Amino acid sequence: MKDNFEQCFALVLKTEGGFQDDPHDLGNVLADGRPGCTNMGVTQATWEAWVGHMVTHADMRALTPNDVLPLYKKNFWDGCNCDDMPYGLDYALYDLAVNSGVRRAIRFLQQVLGVTDDGVIGPATMVAINGGDDRDLIRKLCDKRLNFLRGIPSWSRYSTTWGDRIASVEKTSLSMVG
Repeated sequence: MKDNFEQCFALVLKTEGGFQDDPHDLGNVLADGRPGCTNMGVTQATWEAWVGHMVTHADMRALTPNDVLPLYKKNFWDGCNCDDMPYGLDYALYDLAVNSGVRRAIRFLQQVLGVTDDGVIGPATMVAINGGDDRDLIRKLCDKRLNFLRGIPSWSRYSTTWGDRIASVEKTSLSMVG
């Protein structure tokens, strides 16, 4: 809901952590082949697209929560129509979008709901959300997310971190319901 963004933003920042320059993270390679980095969950490529120019590792290291808040709000929260989601489901969907992309997050939600998975939250998706059990939707969305990540080649390297993240998101999302 509209008043849940700041809480969800804070949770995502806590999970994402600070500056990272992991050569095994596929998000660290920019389109032109330069090595990239991540800060507060924002990849260098995403930040460059947001600000409209190339940035350095030093620029990335200097980012603050206030810097990245508008990007998180527009690209991920608004991108998934989280203002229109029930409490809890908004956070589960938002965190998934941050981690795996908006379109994938919406498609996973639509698949869980059993509606056409076109990656767009339209009237049919909203009817299904409003007619569903929020706790059940959260559990199924987190299960789908975990199963997806298990199929990624780097699962063996990040399985504990990713698994713990999804378990935490599910627990916190369920605590927000009702």
